[in-house]
Amino acid sequence: MEKNQAIVSEIIRGRGENILLSHNIAADGVLTVWISADNISSLLRFLKNDIDKPFNLLYDLTAVDERRRTIRPGEPDRDFSMVYHLTSLDRNEDIRIKVPLRGEYPSLASITDIWQCANWYEREVFDMFGITFTGHPFLQRLLMPKSWKGYPLRKEYPARATELGPFVFEEQMRIAEDEDLQFNPSDWGLTAGTEDTDFMFLNIGPQHPGTHGLLRLVLQLDGEDIVDIVPDIGFHHRGAEKMGERQSWHTFIPYTDRIDYLGGVINNLAYLLSVEKLAGIEVDGRAAVIRVMMTELFRIASHLVWLGTYAQDLGQMSPVFYAFNDRERILDIVQAVTGGRMHPGWFRIGGVAHDLPNGWDKMVSEFCGYFLKSLDQLEKMVLHNRIFKGRTVGIGAYTTEEAIEWGVTGPGLRSTGYDWDYRKKRPYSGYENFEFDIPLGRNGDCFDRSVIRAEEMRQSLRIVQQCVSNMPAGQYKSKHPLATPPLKERTMYDIETLITHFLGVTWGPVIPAGEAMVPVEASKGSNGYYLISDGGTSAYRSRIRTPSFPHLQMVPLISRGYTVADLLSILGALDFVLADLDR
Repeated sequence: MEKNQAIVSEIIRGRGENILLSHNIAADGVLTVWISADNISSLLRFLKNDIDKPFNLLYDLTAVDERRRTIRPGEPDRDFSMVYHLTSLDRNEDIRIKVPLRGEYPSLASITDIWQCANWYEREVFDMFGITFTGHPFLQRLLMPKSWKGYPLRKEYPARATELGPFVFEEQMRIAEDEDLQFNPSDWGLTAGTEDTDFMFLNIGPQHPGTHGLLRLVLQLDGEDIVDIVPDIGFHHRGAEKMGERQSWHTFIPYTDRIDYLGGVINNLAYLLSVEKLAGIEVDGRAAVIRVMMTELFRIASHLVWLGTYAQDLGQMSPVFYAFNDRERILDIVQAVTGGRMHPGWFRIGGVAHDLPNGWDKMVSEFCGYFLKSLDQLEKMVLHNRIFKGRTVGIGAYTTEEAIEWGVTGPGLRSTGYDWDYRKKRPYSGYENFEFDIPLGRNGDCFDRSVIRAEEMRQSLRIVQQCVSNMPAGQYKSKHPLATPPLKERTMYDIETLITHFLGVTWGPVIPAGEAMVPVEASKGSNGYYLISDGGTSAYRSRIRTPSFPHLQMVPLISRGYTVADLLSILGALDFVLADLDR
């Protein structure tokens, strides 16, 4: 509380007493400041550049359609809100800046001149809400097709296909869609050539093995050298945030598995930590350790997919078979524990779905003993290979300052030598009780990002071994009434308990009004769910901040001057998932 008040005092000293409309502390403990649209650029510039230990990371930027919200105590009147989540890495603190907007289609100033990574975030807000940003260099739809009608995250927009009429794809529509897909360089501010050279434009994707899913990259080439790149995303977009606002707090859990579909329960944890913060639910003891163990197993599984496919991208065939064989061993453990494999949907509000089965410890211990030797072999096969080094050392490098400017987190940020891992800096789920190291790079290139992920698997294995050795006794789920309905045998004694049980099972919990986001260290970077409750059985606003979104936005910057072959090295080293990108 004292820290938050100190930030308010710094803002008032730097920008005047009248700049703040109001401020409060949200359910997640983050200082939330309301400011008018006229002052937003001035305040954000001050927080990034002028304040001591600046808030230099634009962690997220989104909007909220407030027109149907009923609980807003002491907050400014508005139709929409812009929300800026800033992080000071030096302070290890966050601040949430909110701007009230009036009108059906409001506008405010772009902040792309303050943070370069704001470009895609503002385009997404325009795409989803119809809010415009004056001064934006290229304000076009980002995830939806150009021809799309309406703004999907506005409250009047239907949430289910059954609310719409039958879709008919007429020939005229097909022709129009084909025309929209034609690439015109001048539309993107690109030139066809110089006085001496005619540039070639090469289309990679949407179907291309190097993009690991549907991603389109249009390359501006001078011979083999990349002059610029235009990413075209959204092919995997399926309205995950909209679904989060129509499903109950409980029934949305399986949907989170499909965001980073290689991360499994790591997605569940990011979502549930925010729900539990809103509900005031404490998870400790056995349930917390089980969560950590399963999370780290999925971190290893995700990194194995990356290692095998990355080696394949660069010309090696054998590693992908070894890596996927080891991943299958992990998924066998996941299946034995949860009943599922890639998408177990096993974490629950307040804990996990059920206790660990008999024999789990032997199964996990055997894997740990096996994988420690297997990882040594994989590293020797891939990372020590001179061709792999030749294609990754010095390629796609960026500095710490560039990484922070573009919102890079996770192994990408640590590859520059910057020590930042949410498990260490802001321990959650009991990570402070585990011994593990955070590997760091020096050069911020593709090779350093590769070495870090390999070492992270070794550190995750240390954590898993500690979970096996120190698994506490106790409950696998909190007894908090918002996490667990009354026990079945108690419902036979009085009607009130029976009704409570029935509502808890059918409608799910009613989460207290408020907002929260708890960032976690996912396998690809920082993942966070910004959730707003209006005191109902589902989220009023469900925002998913994923690492792949800012990371892929950085591709043009770190690819210019390299060759087409180098682009495959750069893309693979980012370790993105396109469902994580598009949501």
